[in-house]
Amino acid sequence: MLSVNRRSPIDSVVATTRGDDGSTGLLYGGDRIQKDDPRTEAYGTVDEAIAALGLARANLGIKRGHGTLPAGMGGLAALILRFQRELFVVGAELATNPDAWDRLEDDRTRVSQAMVEGVEQTLVELERSIEMPKEFVVPGETPTSAALELARTILRRAERRAVALRRDGLIPGDHLIPYLNRLADLVWVLARAAERAESRAATPARKPGAATRRETST
Repeated sequence: MLSVNRRSPIDSVVATTRGDDGSTGLLYGGDRIQKDDPRTEAYGTVDEAIAALGLARANLGIKRGHGTLPAGMGGLAALILRFQRELFVVGAELATNPDAWDRLEDDRTRVSQAMVEGVEQTLVELERSIEMPKEFVVPGETPTSAALELARTILRRAERRAVALRRDGLIPGDHLIPYLNRLADLVWVLARAAERAESRAATPARKPGAATRRETST
């Protein structure tokens, strides 16, 4: 590790200066790792997804404040907040050193089967309430749906990072990757629900008259 010039810590609650050498700590302590470590990349990507979902929730708050929130969007902000909080559980599991895996707790610092089932139940309920597009769609129909699509793509990246970690034996539980996979599916459906609530339809990826294919999930 390259050495850096040390100086006295600044008088700040947030900035500790301990990471000035490019390292960061993990949950429950243990050896520090580099900030470009695959684990840091994974839980950092989850952090991005949380922020992107926050954009969608903030837009709903603006609509509520202006009295323009459609009735069909009444519970969407609370639903988004629920998944933002659950993603902190994902981040905690990713940010724990293997020697502390025995300290992880379901639903608090480790993704549980119940969390996966909760996403699945919400997904099925939403699919029954809206007409699903029959092809790929272009994000950007509304600010809320665009923010949700951004969150979806970030979740897919987090999923890819997690798959790489699993290959290296660095995922402690069995449910984290299925959770990310299922949540990305759900967020796509949430974007469609948000468009429907504002009487908008998703823009098809192909120009009118071109051959179409149904939007698929992985």
